[in-house]
Amino acid sequence: MANRLVPRTERESVTRAVGNRLLAALPDDTFAQLEPDLRQLTLPEGVVCYGAGDPIDQVYFPHTGMISQLVTTGDGDMVETSSTGREGAVGLQCGFGPRLSFTRATVQIPGKFSAISAVRFEHAVSQNPALRDLILRYTEVLWAEAQQNAACNAIHDGSSRLCRWLLQCADRIGSEQLLLTQEFLAEMLGVRRTTVTLLAQELQKRGILRYSRGRITILDRAALEARACECYGAVKHDNLLPRIGVEI
Repeated sequence: MANRLVPRTERESVTRAVGNRLLAALPDDTFAQLEPDLRQLTLPEGVVCYGAGDPIDQVYFPHTGMISQLVTTGDGDMVETSSTGREGAVGLQCGFGPRLSFTRATVQIPGKFSAISAVRFEHAVSQNPALRDLILRYTEVLWAEAQQNAACNAIHDGSSRLCRWLLQCADRIGSEQLLLTQEFLAEMLGVRRTTVTLLAQELQKRGILRYSRGRITILDRAALEARACECYGAVKHDNLLPRIGVEI
C-alpha cells in the first residue's frame, strides 16, 4: 500500500492481497483516512514491539508475520497469552487514548506488517465511528479467545494443545511453513523443551509434519486437525470474524 488514496477496486486488490483482514474490512473512506499514515515494515523474529509497562506507541497490522503477547513470571519464565496474525492487530486500544502494554509484544514469526503511530491512529478513531465500532467488535473476538484458551490450558493435554496452536499459527500467517524454535514452543505450551521435542517427533513419525532446525512444515492438515482439541474450531477466525462483520 503506497501512501496515496486509491479507489475501492484497487484498494481491495492491494489490501486483500497482503492479507490483513481488519484493514480489508474497513469501509473505503475509513481506509482512505488511515492509508497515508500506514508504513510497510518487514520485521525479523525477536523484535520487541513494546515491553510490559511500555507506552503503546504503534499499532501493528500483520500481513504475513505473527506477534505474540508474553507474560514474564517472577522467576524469568515467559508464557504466551495470545498471538495475532493477519486476522487482527496489536495495540488497537491506543485508539481510545494513551495506553500502557500489559504484556511484552514480540515478533515470533517474521513477515510483513503495516504500522501506524498511536497519535495518528487515535486521531483517526476520534474522527471515524466505523473505526471505533470495528475495534470494539474485534475486542469481542479477543475475549472469546482468552476465555477458550484459559479452558484449554486447564483441561487439554500438551499434544492436543500443540496441534491446535500450530493450526492457529498457520491460519494467522497464511502458510503451512512455520519458523518456530523449540524454546518458543515450550514457552507457549508451558512445558519443558524436552516435552516439545517428544511431541514434535511423534507428529513427524506419523507423517503429519516435518520439523527441522526451527522450521515446521505441516504435511497433513486434516490429520493435525483430527488430533487438535475442539478449541481450535471454537476460536477459528473463519468462524469468529464473520460474527463481528469482518469479511474473509
